[in-house]
Amino acid sequence: MKWVYWLRLYDSKFQAGVLVRRMEHDGWLYGVDLPSEIEVFRSRRGRYGVRYIP
Repeated sequence: MKWVYWLRLYDSKFQAGVLVRRMEHDGWLYGVDLPSEIEVFRSRRGRYGVRYIP
């Protein structure tokens, strides 16, 4: 299985974490299948992103 990277990078880990929580909440609220694993990662330039395994 390969990681799928979210399109946008964020300046803070908090902003990326909010996206992770939103993905989890939307899956619960709308009954959409949640990715098996979601995580925040740090790029080489110091910005934060979200990646997941569908």
